[in-house]
Formats: sequence, C-alpha cells, structure tokens
Amino acid sequence: MLAEPVTILALGDSLTEGYGLPPDQGFVPQLQAWLGAHGAEVTVINGGVSGDTTAGGLSRLDWSLTPEVKALIVNLGGNDLLRGIDPATSRANLDGILAGAKAKGLPVLLVAQNAPGNYGADYKAAFDAIYPDLARQYGAILSKPYFLPLVDPANGMPKAEFMQPDATHPNAKGVALILDALGPDVLQLLAQAPH
Repeated sequence: MLAEPVTILALGDSLTEGYGLPPDQGFVPQLQAWLGAHGAEVTVINGGVSGDTTAGGLSRLDWSLTPEVKALIVNLGGNDLLRGIDPATSRANLDGILAGAKAKGLPVLLVAQNAPGNYGADYKAAFDAIYPDLARQYGAILSKPYFLPLVDPANGMPKAEFMQPDATHPNAKGVALILDALGPDVLQLLAQAPH
C-alpha cells in the first residue's frame, strides 16, 4: 500500500496566493511541481490571501489547520512592512502562529522577510530579528529571505526581469528562482512531518 501524500499548508499573503500570475504559475503550483520533481509525495494547500498581514494569518490559523495538515509554511510579514506596522505587533502575531502549530505538533518552515531601510535603522533591526528569534524559540526551519534569490547585489533590489510590472510581486520566472532556493527547506520540513 502506498503512503498517502503529506499535506502542507502554505499560509501567506499575495506572494503565496500567486497574485498576478496564471493559475499554474503561482507559488503553490510551482512548489507542488518542484517537490514532485524531487520525489516528494505531497499536497500543498494554498493558504495565501492577498493583502493579508501577520494578524490576518493568525486570525485564520485555527480553521486553516485541518486534520490532514502535517506541516506548515509561514510566509507573512510583507504587508506588515508595507503598512509600517510596529514590529512588536508583527512579532506577537507570528509568535501566535508558531505557538498554534506547535500545539498541534506540526513542524514549521518560517520564510524570513527583511525590512527596507525607509523606516529607519531601529525599525529594520527590530523587524529583521523577528524571524531568526522565533525560529530558534520554536525550533522552526528558517529560510533565507523570500526575495533574496532575485536581488541585484549592486542595489539590493529584486531585478526587474524577475518581477511583475508592479515591482512588488515576482513573475513566474522569479517564483521559479525563489523555489530553487526554498525547495530544499521544504524537503527538510517534509522530513520532519508526522506520517
């Protein structure tokens, strides 16, 4: 008898939902295909909601963690940054998400986010520290920052060729590059999932 595929919930915002991309080119379908190509029997649930903040992710965590979910990817914080939300608030919300996953015995992959410099050095330092701090606290896997694979070292910004015209969301090529970096972390997550 073949093992059932492991079900992963990808909890996130428009980056997870696949904003602006054809249905088969978003983050979740590309992740599903990447994992399949690497021999993983997995079902990825798209828990991305455009515009969602860490507060939104926390508010829908309980009903999103259905019994079949065995692992969680958390990719939230970008909209907190766009709104200039206090890093202490973002930290408390992400802490709540990780605590909720831990209570259900689920391993977590926490996708790091980095603040831009426009809110000042103190804000950036406080925000950027959230992800490594919480990953250590909860024993979560910490990925590199989501956009890092697309960044031009010359200016620290994602290269236009990998971004949609809004300069905020990756295009299909950009998602593929992100997944080449993130995919091994997801395989590590799968290895920790209860079967």
